[in-house]
Amino acid sequence: MTPLWTSSDVVAATGGRTTAPWAATGVSIDTRTLQPGDLFVALAAERDGHAFVAAALAKGAAAALVSHVPEGLPQGAKLMIVPDVLGGLQALARAARARTGARVVGVTGSAGKTSTKEMLRVILDGQGRTHVSAASYNNHWGVPLTLARMPADTEFAVIEIGMNHPGEIAPLARMADLDVAVITTVAAAHLEAFDSVEDIAREKASILDGLRKGGTAILNADVLTAPILFQQAKKVGARVLSFGHRDDADYRLDQVTLAADATVIHASRHGDGVLFKVGAPGAHFAANGLAALAVADVLGLNPVIAACDLGHWAPPAGRGTRERIITDPVDESGFFLIDDAFNANPASMAASLAVLIATRPEDGIGRIGAGRRIAVLGDMLELGSTEAALHAAIVRQPGLEAVATIHCVGPRMRALWDILPRRQRGDWYETAAELVPRVRALIDAGDIILVKGSKGSKVNLVVDALRKLGQANAAAKEEAP
Repeated sequence: MTPLWTSSDVVAATGGRTTAPWAATGVSIDTRTLQPGDLFVALAAERDGHAFVAAALAKGAAAALVSHVPEGLPQGAKLMIVPDVLGGLQALARAARARTGARVVGVTGSAGKTSTKEMLRVILDGQGRTHVSAASYNNHWGVPLTLARMPADTEFAVIEIGMNHPGEIAPLARMADLDVAVITTVAAAHLEAFDSVEDIAREKASILDGLRKGGTAILNADVLTAPILFQQAKKVGARVLSFGHRDDADYRLDQVTLAADATVIHASRHGDGVLFKVGAPGAHFAANGLAALAVADVLGLNPVIAACDLGHWAPPAGRGTRERIITDPVDESGFFLIDDAFNANPASMAASLAVLIATRPEDGIGRIGAGRRIAVLGDMLELGSTEAALHAAIVRQPGLEAVATIHCVGPRMRALWDILPRRQRGDWYETAAELVPRVRALIDAGDIILVKGSKGSKVNLVVDALRKLGQANAAAKEEAP
């Protein structure tokens, strides 16, 4: 296998010193997922990575990037010693970007970053050697790690860039040295660290600071803060392409049809009609897909192949996946689960509820008779002083009256529960763990249930418990004489 990095490469990139020659085929920061041949980077996070260097080397790491020699290492341990480990990883990231001729796309936004990134993965994989961020590696260590893992012969790369505080996005975007930058949307998220949505827009717009000369900005024309985005694009001299419902958008959404397992989109590309689909229901997925097709055009890809390949995309786990849970193995009846428990802010909450509202439950197969729409909503975190008002505002979601029962989880979501109409008000729990033992009572055959909340609300525990209702019945069927 061709080495990703040799010790001489890393010495040149970081200015560090190596204790012995070595060659690495990958880069890892976690001994649990480390593969033999990886360069182990001993980052200091919740725990100091230097404490795991011995384990990494024992597991087959080619070497370890460290700031000092940890105790207890075997004689001759292969180490790359640098003044600062994160700084060393960042230097490696810049060197990786400099040595490749890849066209690099950066994606940011208050919601839809990961979905758009994964749509681009599906599109680009079919038309060239593609390197994409793993999971949601979009922060101060995730972006340099993604770049450091990029092979030199990469043709297309997609880098997800996120933030929690002001000033985070621009340095990461500059490190990635972008050819294209996408801003999916701007909404109330991380307001704990920002004074206003306008400030969030300015931070998101700072991704454009990382564009190469002549680079392209692909911007959401529908958001109220769009003028801030366009102003920044003009400031940096970027070519601008817009997407959204506006009549003057370069990529315009004309009609969005939600089906059971897909979204069908009629759009206009510079005035010419285009038809495509994505593999999950959701108007927000339609907008993200259109932005992804705009990227494909900028990169000069075959637009027909790009649209066809996009139809194979489905959302990552916890981000709107829809699945059927069989609870009766005799007649194979059950309920539908929409798992959107990975994260939440007001924009993504509204989008997920819109999907639930647009989805028809099944009538006549459960003990109740009529299938119901049910929501389990967990706290939306990092919203600052406006959090109570933003949680309560969910009651104004268009079409919310179609949801039969809304269960609320967490102290912040109490603001919504308190004002829900009595007929819709389900249970309120301080924690998701308290709700888990009651999941069997929440659901009936024919129902469709949405579970949505910030990762910290741990409503993924409710998702797991709902899935187990089907697994338990499947096991009982297999064991039956």
